[in-house]
Amino acid sequence: MKRKTAAVLTTLAMVAALFAGCGNENTKGDKEGGNSGGSGASYTIGISQFAEHGSLDNCREGFLKGLEEEGIEEGKNLKVVYDNAQTDTGTAGTIAEGFVSQNVDLICAIATPCAMSAYNACLETEIPVVYTAVSDPEEAGLADGEGNPVGNITGSSDILPVEAQLGMIQKLMPEAKKIGIIYTTSEANSISTIATYKELAGKYGFEIVDSGITAPSEVELAAADLVTKVDCITNLTDNTVVDALQTVLAIANEKKIPVFGSEIEQVKSGCVASMGIEYVELGRQTGVMAAKILKGEAKAAETPFITATEAELYVNTAAAEQIGMELDEGYIKDAAETFTEVAAE
Repeated sequence: MKRKTAAVLTTLAMVAALFAGCGNENTKGDKEGGNSGGSGASYTIGISQFAEHGSLDNCREGFLKGLEEEGIEEGKNLKVVYDNAQTDTGTAGTIAEGFVSQNVDLICAIATPCAMSAYNACLETEIPVVYTAVSDPEEAGLADGEGNPVGNITGSSDILPVEAQLGMIQKLMPEAKKIGIIYTTSEANSISTIATYKELAGKYGFEIVDSGITAPSEVELAAADLVTKVDCITNLTDNTVVDALQTVLAIANEKKIPVFGSEIEQVKSGCVASMGIEYVELGRQTGVMAAKILKGEAKAAETPFITATEAELYVNTAAAEQIGMELDEGYIKDAAETFTEVAAE
């Protein structure tokens, strides 16, 4: 496999909010220096993650790396209280409220539903919220119309490089006309990204055929219907759909319909290719931001959110072989990473 440097991050302006959860531990770590960042300071943070899948796991991994780079390390001067909402927005709210009741020093919210829940839970507190994997902070109500923070919240956006994805699909499937997308109707990021796809699709000669779902149980039926109407499927970073990726892949593979991912983990798991971002790096940059806030070197309400702005090509040749798809060797030779097998789930 070949590997190049993944996503590059740049600044924009961001949001206010706060965040909490009913984690697996109930006692708060001692703070000698508090958020003043003294050399003897120790911290307790709550991490709320919306779903269990590779990209969000990578965000969490990178976040802890970023903290460690700044001298805040789990088991030394950091206590982490972690909880997962299992794609349930109600659970995300309960987790956020639990973190607030524990009076954690900071909440890390991974994915939009958790960030929104944390924002609401922390409105009457001084707990800073730092989010990651939020595609559209403005659409989610975490930033104002000019991109400025709306409260004690900041973080990182994983907005999809839609135009780059459309260009990739055109290169790999020059005869394709219809692209299918499954999305969750209650997820603000997905609604925003669908609009962007529809706005840009005509430029590449594509028509977008979208199928909205309201619950994980609807993914199978939506995929079965979609494969009868489209030439390929492209995924968003929609957490409910990504959580059911293997269901989508099984149905699409049977019909020899390519599925394109939105990031590296989806390609590892069986999508043919993606122009996507690298979530460990996104999480790492977010962790560095959080460390500065914990140490009193920055304030969440005054810190612009950062955005992954450059996409890399990821390819899975084994996934293409499964459906009899021939890949343009000249195009894929410069992929950031090429996988020759489908990762076991």
